[in-house]
Amino acid sequence: MSTHEHEAGDALLGQAALDPSSRLIIEEARRRDIAVDVLAPRAEYFRLRHAGRSIVCRESLSELTTAVAMSRCDDKRTTARLMREAGLRTPEQVEAKSDTVNETFLRELGSLVVKPARGEQGRGISVGVRTPEALHAAVERAAEVSRPVLLEEVVQGEDLRLIVIGHELVAAAVRRPPCVSGDGKQTLRALIEAQSKRRQAETHGESKIPLDAETRRCLQDAGFGLDDVLPAGRTIMVRGAANLHQGGTIHDVTHELHPTLSDVAKRASRAIDIPVVGIDLIVRSVREPDYWIIEANERPGLANHEPQPTAERFVDLLFPETKRR
Repeated sequence: MSTHEHEAGDALLGQAALDPSSRLIIEEARRRDIAVDVLAPRAEYFRLRHAGRSIVCRESLSELTTAVAMSRCDDKRTTARLMREAGLRTPEQVEAKSDTVNETFLRELGSLVVKPARGEQGRGISVGVRTPEALHAAVERAAEVSRPVLLEEVVQGEDLRLIVIGHELVAAAVRRPPCVSGDGKQTLRALIEAQSKRRQAETHGESKIPLDAETRRCLQDAGFGLDDVLPAGRTIMVRGAANLHQGGTIHDVTHELHPTLSDVAKRASRAIDIPVVGIDLIVRSVREPDYWIIEANERPGLANHEPQPTAERFVDLLFPETKRR
């Protein structure tokens, strides 16, 4: 085999190891004759080169995003503060402290979201915590991801992910928590494992339902355990968080979005001063103006937003001279 053939084979192997968002961006770049170098596939790093310029990316995070902007997203406390200063609405939020202080906040609100101040992909998040025992356990789980831990007001509604590129809305999608339906024969463990395998196949391995303490807590809240048989026709939510990486599903609603929500996404991206971002809202309806901003993601997944042109707008931002007229 020639040296050129070896290099071509290595490039294909490198691209195959990348996640769906990275592959989507690379495919769009190559359609425009932008050169691609896969630098570290398992870490999702690649370089795009065109007309004497090169930009290194990690999935949808590029060198156009400053370290300051990234740090604003990385710390959920900072994100919330900047949103409030921009006149945008966020849930009430405090840092977890002693059990006594935490339980007082729980009694005031009745139900909490517990999450690490830093982290992504839904790791360490517990939604709908209602008892002191569950609160203590949720704080410990979140602390395993990072400290400090945040306690946040639960706001009711749909989980809405907005993709903003160049301070313009590109895609909107409702994310729903993983659910399973019973057949009167299989245990919840078997139902969850089967659903998880389907999610992995549908998302090229991105989405998977963890069989962990948070899943067990959600099942317990519904009156079940992993080894119980779910009655035929009964559907239950097995995790509170709707993140794709925690087994959630995603549904495009871009053309149904209320104009206020689109405006909120653009204002939020400017408040953080970031060129590519996923803004997460809780909304009563995508067709209504009410919202709460939950957090911002500096490296949002661009795949799974079909038919919206997320990769196209991303490459437009990096290399505007290649934009299709």
